[in-house]
Amino acid sequence: MLKYVFLLFPFTTTVVFGQLDEAKRFTQTLCSAEMHGRGYVQKGDSLAAEFIAKTFKKAGLKPLKKTYFQSFQFPVHTFPGEIRVVQNNRELKPGIHYLVHPASNAIRGTLRPKLIPIEIALHTDLLIPEIQSLQHANTFNAIAFSFKNVTGDSLKRLTAIAREVAAYYPVIEITNKKFTWSVASKPLPNAYIQVQDSVYTYPSSLTVEIAVKTFEKYQSRNVIGYLPAKKKTKKTILFTAHYDHLGRLGKDTYFPGANDNASGTAMLVTLANHFRENRIDCNLLFIAFAGEEAGLIGSKYFVEHPPIDLKNIAFLLNLDIMGSGEEGITVVNATLHDQSFQLLNSINSEKQLFPTIKSRGPAANSDHHWFTEKDIPAFYIYTMGANKNYHDIFDTYENLSFSAYLSLSELLIAFTQRLTQ
Repeated sequence: MLKYVFLLFPFTTTVVFGQLDEAKRFTQTLCSAEMHGRGYVQKGDSLAAEFIAKTFKKAGLKPLKKTYFQSFQFPVHTFPGEIRVVQNNRELKPGIHYLVHPASNAIRGTLRPKLIPIEIALHTDLLIPEIQSLQHANTFNAIAFSFKNVTGDSLKRLTAIAREVAAYYPVIEITNKKFTWSVASKPLPNAYIQVQDSVYTYPSSLTVEIAVKTFEKYQSRNVIGYLPAKKKTKKTILFTAHYDHLGRLGKDTYFPGANDNASGTAMLVTLANHFRENRIDCNLLFIAFAGEEAGLIGSKYFVEHPPIDLKNIAFLLNLDIMGSGEEGITVVNATLHDQSFQLLNSINSEKQLFPTIKSRGPAANSDHHWFTEKDIPAFYIYTMGANKNYHDIFDTYENLSFSAYLSLSELLIAFTQRLTQ
C-alpha cells in the first residue's frame, strides 16, 4: 500500500522529506565541534554566521543592504585555555562532575575550602565573622557553600551571597542540581567552581587550573536575509531565531546547542525555502540573531539600529527549541495578541498538528522581547517534549527527535499566509 501513496503524491513526499533532511544536516553542522559551540572561543559564532549567510543565499534570500551581516560589539568573558579540576588524584569531568561559573576568574593552584553551613550563610551577622576568620588562618583559602536541596527565595539569596563572597575568596558551590551554564560579560574577582555533591568529598582540597580571557569589545554579527513580496509593498513579516550558543569551556569541552538553538535557525532555512517558491503579498525578513545568550544583545542592536522602518513590521515569529514537540508548543505573548493566538489555534485544530498549544504571557526570555517593547506584534514559539537538555553539554544533535518539526513548519506557513490574506 505504501508504494501507491508515494505514486499518488510523489512531489509532496519528496519535498517534505527533503525539507526535514536538509534541516537535520544544517542543524548537525551548526552543532559540530568545528563550530565550537557557536560562542566566543575560536570565533565559533563567526564561523556559524558565515555558514548561515551562505545557506541563506542558497535558499534564495537577498542581503537587505550590501551584506547579509549586521555587526555590533559587546563585552564577554571566555575560557579558551586549560580547564582542570583534580580531587584526590582524580581528574573530574567538566560538564558532568563540575562546571566553572561563567563569571569565574582565572586560578592555578590548590583550593582548601572552609564549608559554610546554610544556616550561617543566609545570615549576614553570622557569615561575616566566618569570612573574616579566614584572614587570620592558614588552614583555608576558599569558601564552600552547599546548595544541596536549597530552593526558592533561599536559593536566590544564597546565589547572590556566593557571588559577593567571590569578591574576597575563591568559591566552591556544591550542588545536586542539573548543571546549567550561561555567558558572563565580565569576571568576578576570584575563581568560582560548581561541583556535583555526588563526587565532592569534604574536606578534600581541589587542584584547579582555569584560564580566562575577557573581551571588552567582541565583534559579532546578526545574519539577515530578505525575500521581497510578489508585489511591491512596505508590509514585512519577520522570522527570527538566535544562532549563538555558549561556546567552549576550555580546549576539550563545548556546548553543542542543538535544540537551543541550531534547530530554530534551521527552521528559518526551511521557511525560506518554502516561501521562495510560494511568494506572498508581504516582504519576509529572516534574521539569525547573535548575542542572545549574552543578554539578547543582537536583537537589541537590531531594534536600536533598524535597517528597515520598524513601523512596517506586521508581525514577528521568534523561533527557539524546535527539535522536539511531542508534548506540543508554547506561545509567549499569546495573551497580548489574542486574535492572532486564536488564529494559530484554529489552524492547529483544522490540521490536527499538535496535542496542545500552550498560552503564555509576555516574558523577556528571547529575542522577541525588544520588538514587544516597541509595540510590534510578536510571538515567541518553542516546542515541548521529552528532551530536557538545556544549556548543558548534552544538548546534542543526537538527542533531537525532530518529531514535530514538519508539523510546526506547516503551522507557521499557514499562519503566515493567513496573516496576509
